[in-house]
Amino acid sequence: MSAGKLDAVAAVDLGSNSFHLVVARVVGDSPAVVDRLRERVRLAGGLDEHKRLDEATMRRALNCLERFGERLRGMPEGSVRAVGTSALRVARNAPGFLERASDVLGHRIEVVSGQEEARLIYLGVAHDIADGPQRRLVVDIGGGSTECILGEHYDAILADSLHMGCVNWSLRWFQRGLITREHLDQAILEARREVRSLERQYKQLGWGEAIGSSGSILAIAEILRAAGWCEQGISERGLKKLRKELVDVGRVDRLQLPGLSEDRRDVLVGGVAILSAIFEGLELEHMRTSQGAMREGLLHDLLGRIRHEDLRERTIRSLGERYHADLAQAGRVQATALELLQALGADWKLDDEQGTQFLSWAARLHEIGLTLSHQGYHKHGAYILENSDLPGFSRQDQQVLAALVRLHRRKFESEELERLPATLRRGTQQLAVILRLAVLFNRGRGGQSAPRIAARAQRDRIELALPPSWLRQNPLARADLEEERLRLSECGLELHVDPA
Repeated sequence: MSAGKLDAVAAVDLGSNSFHLVVARVVGDSPAVVDRLRERVRLAGGLDEHKRLDEATMRRALNCLERFGERLRGMPEGSVRAVGTSALRVARNAPGFLERASDVLGHRIEVVSGQEEARLIYLGVAHDIADGPQRRLVVDIGGGSTECILGEHYDAILADSLHMGCVNWSLRWFQRGLITREHLDQAILEARREVRSLERQYKQLGWGEAIGSSGSILAIAEILRAAGWCEQGISERGLKKLRKELVDVGRVDRLQLPGLSEDRRDVLVGGVAILSAIFEGLELEHMRTSQGAMREGLLHDLLGRIRHEDLRERTIRSLGERYHADLAQAGRVQATALELLQALGADWKLDDEQGTQFLSWAARLHEIGLTLSHQGYHKHGAYILENSDLPGFSRQDQQVLAALVRLHRRKFESEELERLPATLRRGTQQLAVILRLAVLFNRGRGGQSAPRIAARAQRDRIELALPPSWLRQNPLARADLEEERLRLSECGLELHVDPA
């Protein structure tokens, strides 16, 4: 899909406090926002002691997404990106909820890592403010996590996600609604302990200006402005005055601060404690604010993908270089895999851009585990892909890549597929079969060329037609194909090979 064929794009941010929908027209190379929806869902507040979302919270979230889905109705696949954050990263029943939520919304919902969330936040902020030569510190306090980023221009240099947000911090330290000096000091102290992990590295690199984004920080800035404590942004002095006022009032339900909205009242004090810790730990005197946030970052990231300026491609290249992949062999496997995909894709309904991308990426990275050890290198490669910070990739994306690399040789284990969301299992299994065959046909690593292959597929059957002369001249490949037939049959897949 090209940007020229799109009239509009949209981003859905399933935050831990609020859900946001932003719809934008595509104007030249930029998104021009035409509609915004926001609903307070309090996802983080619905996590029980076992880290499971309760039914009432899930129902509230699904009702919200149903309304968002109505607004998105008619928008084509690939024009909408929906992302979950902190609460969905920790919720143990998130996979089942996400399947229901994706059906209601009408578009696939991904969960991103804290580092990827931070990168997207920075991208949204960077596009909201004038570009300049100086390095920036960007801080975003969400409902369940706080992101800190150092960046230049449109690129994040450092990105960190701390497990504290305005919802979970308010519930932890001010659960009964009491605001005491002792509790507030303790909340700030605990937040300082979280911030300490990044203080040294951030201070060493330094920054020219500090910028805050999203609900908590924007709400605090509005209160300071309305109260006359800071004309623009947030100052250290103004923040101290706000803390004193919170303690003087003493109860969350009695807060009547100028500029404070009703839906922000019960999570304000947690956000103030976290921001105070960041000001202290990073020795800030002033922070300006930005209206840009993760949802705007999602729009720009989505347009980049559509215009083939996909950050994921840069990440794949970087991984190949870091782990010294054999580029020639990777290229041979990639070419054979894409040839097989072209033959089998329509039969298996894999003939879309996403299937092509993931098969291509997996082919290029299938041997990165060799850097660690030849023994079980497919397992090492899968571990790297699932557990590394891969800019541009969601958690589900990384799981799919890891599964393809894990399954490209040896046992074709169904357990690896069971870990994926149900909607991704079948397609991933089929792509893994294609990758396995591509690796098999290029075992000679250029010493012999891969054969011309005619292929077709039914649901659980693959038929390959190979030149008889190639089969006669390559007894090792014939043995490999027989072994592959047996391995696939254990998973209910039938491989049939005939001379062309």
